[in-house]
Amino acid sequence: MYHGGFERNFGRLTPASTSFEGTDGNVHTIPAWPSSADGLRFGYMEKAGKKFCVVRVDDGKDNIVLKNEIVIDPGRHTGFGQRLGPEPTLVEDDAVALVLLEDIIKKNADAADALLNIRTRFKVAAKLP
Repeated sequence: MYHGGFERNFGRLTPASTSFEGTDGNVHTIPAWPSSADGLRFGYMEKAGKKFCVVRVDDGKDNIVLKNEIVIDPGRHTGFGQRLGPEPTLVEDDAVALVLLEDIIKKNADAADALLNIRTRFKVAAKLP
């Protein structure tokens, strides 16, 4: 789910954030998650140069704002053929979502316990080894 421009919004992002400031200077609401987004939910922001970065992880139980964002590698983190933009991007491949989560965990040791709990719940729900 898109959470706005990184440079303008990352410093004030919290787990309770429901909006972001757009490049137009107006406040935009972060839409509700689609009902089909019933597993991992990643919030991302756009950095200069069209680089999208994950800044938030939510599984319905825990909602974590990352201290260290991770640049999305499209083939590795979303699967091929996915387009990131203001509308929610649904990734149906659980293994790909797990790779993204594991890369996030490696870069965010400060939140490793909570992120590992999310990983455990996701693997059980998705029936991954």
